[in-house]
Amino acid sequence: MDYLPQLLTLSGIVLLACASPGPDFVAVTSQALGGRRSGVFTGLGITCAVAVWASLAVFGFGLLVQQFFWLYEGIRLAGAAYLVYLGARMLMAALREGGGGALAQDIAQAPRLGDAQAWRRGFLVGITNPKTATFFATLFVTLLPVGAPAWVYAAVVAVVVCVTGTWLCLLAAFFSVGAVRRAYARIRRPADALMGAALVGLGARLAASR
Repeated sequence: MDYLPQLLTLSGIVLLACASPGPDFVAVTSQALGGRRSGVFTGLGITCAVAVWASLAVFGFGLLVQQFFWLYEGIRLAGAAYLVYLGARMLMAALREGGGGALAQDIAQAPRLGDAQAWRRGFLVGITNPKTATFFATLFVTLLPVGAPAWVYAAVVAVVVCVTGTWLCLLAAFFSVGAVRRAYARIRRPADALMGAALVGLGARLAASR
């Protein structure tokens, strides 16, 4: 059986999901504005988290997350709290008197994050979003026929990882371009405040969603 159409459809859906503004977008761009490496490693951390969720979805864990209310709620509330924490720290850094809008001590201060720290930051943002698990579980059940060979499921995970990683790394590369960073430097404080507010809002939305 030819599975190429399903894999191509999967690639398009995953790309659209990646391009939708959300916690991943804010996390990567806010780090990339401080330096390409920080943005790329944040993106790689998110990609690794997505790889975990996609792999678990292949084995049916995503459906378990949907069925076990306490598990879904625990992951969801942890993710919401983490996003609010990051956003609040970013807001405080932007509004702190004398800060000059400089990216300060947390997600807003990407240049001071080492590669491992940036990767961990991205991984935590990705792994604490249970909607990723349910998204992949639903998508795989819809697109892939029952009894597909093992290589198809391996290819599905590989497609998800490649599309997600490529998109996030390109995003980091764009927002680390000199012209973009110079434009950002002129509006640093309001931009930091806006990104912090966006993270808080996304966390609140995740906490309120079911």
